[in-house]
Amino acid sequence: MSLILYGHPFSSYTQKVLIALYENALPFTFRCLAPDMPRHLQEWLERWPLRKFPLLVDGERNVAETSIIIEYLQLAHPGPRQLLPDDPLQALEVRFLDRCCDLHVMTPVQHAVNAALSGDAAQTLAGRAFAAEKLDLAYAWLEARLAGRTWAAGEHFSLADCAAAPTLFYADWTQPIPATLPLLRAYRARLLARPSFARAVEEARPYRHLFPLGAPQRD
Repeated sequence: MSLILYGHPFSSYTQKVLIALYENALPFTFRCLAPDMPRHLQEWLERWPLRKFPLLVDGERNVAETSIIIEYLQLAHPGPRQLLPDDPLQALEVRFLDRCCDLHVMTPVQHAVNAALSGDAAQTLAGRAFAAEKLDLAYAWLEARLAGRTWAAGEHFSLADCAAAPTLFYADWTQPIPATLPLLRAYRARLLARPSFARAVEEARPYRHLFPLGAPQRD
């Protein structure tokens, strides 16, 4: 049985796994989770009742959580692009940056998005203010971390970059990365030019109207 991925093209965490799949040209079947596809929703909930996506299915095995999915792919379906180094300390650095992107960049973005989805103007403003404060701190830290590096953990594209691409994509829509942080802005541009992420961005383009903070006319 081929790999099956349950998710949505506009989801940052779905894109994170899609990047890994595209980097190694792994064949898979995508099952979009949307109200007009109830069968996919039912299959997904039966396999993962905690109601989080994406979910990877490999035969009888259900693999949840994006970082775990990407590591599983490297173990069970290795390809030419190694997204986690063999060296334990280098791998620890990659995992650390992966966690930082998810926790300190994507989480504030999601906070602002959830506040906007509430429909309450005051809550939306508060959510954006909270996200702006947290993202500015993360941006400054990442700017210093990127000095002398092409990719998040060095010269090799890794799991950390799979996480960084969609998180910085949506973060910059939420709280623009200032011109005073040229390394981070250039890194985001490199991620957007990466064929694996460029493909994910194009596949998600029809859904931009879903971004509750208003998708900018760029990217």
